[in-house]
Amino acid sequence: MKKALVIGAAGFVGDYLSERLLQDGYDVYATKLQNEVYSRDNVAVFNLNILKINEISEILNTICPDIIFHLAAQSSVALSWKNPALTVDINIKGTLNLLESIRKSKLSLKTILIGSSEEYGFSFTECCPITEDACPKPTNIYALTKATQNMLGAIYAKAYNMDIVMVRAFNHIGPRQTEQFVVSDFCKQVAEIEKNLKEPCIYVGNLSAKRDFTDVRDIVNAYSIIAKSGQSGETYNIGSGKAVSIQDILNLILNLSTVNIKVVEDNKKLRPSDIPIAEADVQKITSLGWKPSIDINQSLNDIINYWRKRV
Repeated sequence: MKKALVIGAAGFVGDYLSERLLQDGYDVYATKLQNEVYSRDNVAVFNLNILKINEISEILNTICPDIIFHLAAQSSVALSWKNPALTVDINIKGTLNLLESIRKSKLSLKTILIGSSEEYGFSFTECCPITEDACPKPTNIYALTKATQNMLGAIYAKAYNMDIVMVRAFNHIGPRQTEQFVVSDFCKQVAEIEKNLKEPCIYVGNLSAKRDFTDVRDIVNAYSIIAKSGQSGETYNIGSGKAVSIQDILNLILNLSTVNIKVVEDNKKLRPSDIPIAEADVQKITSLGWKPSIDINQSLNDIINYWRKRV
């Protein structure tokens, strides 16, 4: 049985991916930070700080995985503005440590580096929907670090003949996502208002921006397909292929609410730099046999019900 290692499994996507890999028949191993809590039946969990290369090497030598999914990242754009040094350390130095550890291990394995649509940045103003061949023009610190990760992966794949595939995932949503992210934030606020835990006002940032949203369960299905069929050195967009405005998302969420809610703009939720639209050209990933199966209405309903149980 093949072994899969999920680095950064305690994050939003990690547990969904572990579940999917178990369904695919892998022996699944996962890593988390020492202060994080993560467990799942039939998954062996290790503590790992990816800034310590010796810890990575030790885990690789212990497990000898057939495939690695690198999810460990500082993934908040807002936090990347507040703490750029931390974002650079985790997203660039951490990835470099991983690639060097794999190279020196001499193990024959496949590595999937999870990047972001944020890498394209200003290129969205020149071409949208955007293909993987577009030149990255990052607009924020997080995007810059992920673009660098992608280039590191491409360099190592070519220079050392390593089996490395890069992904640029567009906005993904679903139950259990933290309120750092816009859709989960809106749904949590609605759930709190419904239980009279806050005034009937929902606080928002820029509502005119359009983003390409995909359910996290569809995202990990795409990762599964890329593990089987993704070509080394290549980058794959993963998204719905259809951008939706934040305003339209908010309207759909408000329609799911059981109370009347006032919308109030909050300057603290506005980004220093933003682009009007981000939409994926997904022909490359769909050519491998993937397509999203969960529509936006189902995703939003699942998310708001998650917060209704949690708040």
